[in-house]
Amino acid sequence: MGMHRLTRVTMGVPNVAETIAYYADFGLTHVGDGSFATLDGGEQLRVRHAPYRQLLELGVGVDDADDIARTAARLNRLGVVSTETGTAVAAIEPVSGFTVRVEISPRITQQPVLATPYNGPGRIERSGRAPGVLRTSAVRPKKLGHCVVGTTDLDATMRFFTEALGFKVSDYIGNKGAFMRCSVDHHNVLALAAPVNFLHHTSWQVDDIDDVGRGAAAMLNGHPDRHVWGLGRHHAGSNFFWYLKDPAGNFSEYYSDMDCVPEDEIWKPEVFEGAQGLFSWGPPPPPSFLEPDDLGALMTGQHSPR
Repeated sequence: MGMHRLTRVTMGVPNVAETIAYYADFGLTHVGDGSFATLDGGEQLRVRHAPYRQLLELGVGVDDADDIARTAARLNRLGVVSTETGTAVAAIEPVSGFTVRVEISPRITQQPVLATPYNGPGRIERSGRAPGVLRTSAVRPKKLGHCVVGTTDLDATMRFFTEALGFKVSDYIGNKGAFMRCSVDHHNVLALAAPVNFLHHTSWQVDDIDDVGRGAAAMLNGHPDRHVWGLGRHHAGSNFFWYLKDPAGNFSEYYSDMDCVPEDEIWKPEVFEGAQGLFSWGPPPPPSFLEPDDLGALMTGQHSPR
């Protein structure tokens, strides 16, 4: 697979300054002009003005010019209009209207983080206090893992990502969603059937479950309204999670321990029904996780004259 990661997400929001402040609190590094960097991935988030919250652009990293040419050829065969520069090719997702920019980008090289020692029955891996309770540094995400988009035409969105761009399907949520990957991570894009096109959430990798909890605790200190759902563990992807809400209404996720699918491994997608499609354990998701409170306003905004 010449594709190897998401490079960045560009989100449009009506309240840029508030949203910038939120993602600075979240642990991303503000490098100026609403752009944020992760520790290992470089610049991976851009916050721009838009009349309502939405995904504006999604970046996908590939290795070389041959990958760009192959992507451009697939787009052309399917009749998708694209713009190619030699180092990148861009096309508009046909349902939601956001741009996907496939670009030559360096692969992320992550230095191994030593496994956190956890004691268990008959297994003593550490003595003294647990490292997770002694950490005092702020939680800072290592990389952008994935994003989730709501789409009014799931089949069309899936065809765009798989047939036109070359993503692979990892698993399905019944007939309501598809986990798709452009890297060895279990998923980089999840498309969900929805009554309106919108950006559901972005997901950011941290070291372990302790940092999932520490990050969320810091975000909720003085801002309990940011809480959405957590702590829990997903079934598809297996990752620990905690979801929070930014001032524009987008969800953001701290995650750790994601399933990986090596390129040479045979992976058979499964279909998960009911709660299993959402989580393995944890509190049940609130109704607003599946149907965000502003869906009605988003529908009005997308159909209003601009």
